[in-house]
Amino acid sequence: MKILLVGAGGTLGQAVATELGVRHDIVRAGRSLGDVRVDLRDAASVEAMFRDVGDLDAVVCAAGKVPFAPLADFTEAKYLEGLQDKLMGQLRLVHAGTSRLRDGGSFTLITGILTEQPIVAGACASMVNGAVEAFVRAAAIELPRGIRINAVSPNVLVESMESYGPFFRGVEAVPVARAALAFSRSVEGRQTGQVYKVW
Repeated sequence: MKILLVGAGGTLGQAVATELGVRHDIVRAGRSLGDVRVDLRDAASVEAMFRDVGDLDAVVCAAGKVPFAPLADFTEAKYLEGLQDKLMGQLRLVHAGTSRLRDGGSFTLITGILTEQPIVAGACASMVNGAVEAFVRAAAIELPRGIRINAVSPNVLVESMESYGPFFRGVEAVPVARAALAFSRSVEGRQTGQVYKVW
């Protein structure tokens, strides 16, 4: 398969590239690294990326940024950061990418454990993750030509605890290689409208 991997330069993206790359052709996309550049916050950038890469069998997203801050410190602008990047960015991938996917192709989006298990300072992440998962379930019944869509919801990664550890006290992190397996399940399986939890 020819797979577009958005966020390929990140910790999770690199693991997904390793997992899928032994069996498939990976086109790596990222804001600053990769075979093609893309800014998920910019619809024109997403459209240009799809024009550059051509027809695909799968689109995988391992990118999406949300701010972490106490609820009392959030402003509308801060919420919009997460909405524009992780939520709208992934919706842009689906809307612009549907016409580029071959019949029976697939989308795999990224959410996270905070959808169901919130933490202090994680309200924006919980909100965005929940919205992405609801979109996946709804889009699964409408996508044309047998195109599938799923999401992967990982826990905090072992390899990311240096940065995110203070937000996840007492949480048992998961190895990034284990999270990457769920992307193979989505891309190479046949289910649609699923959220694969890696907790």
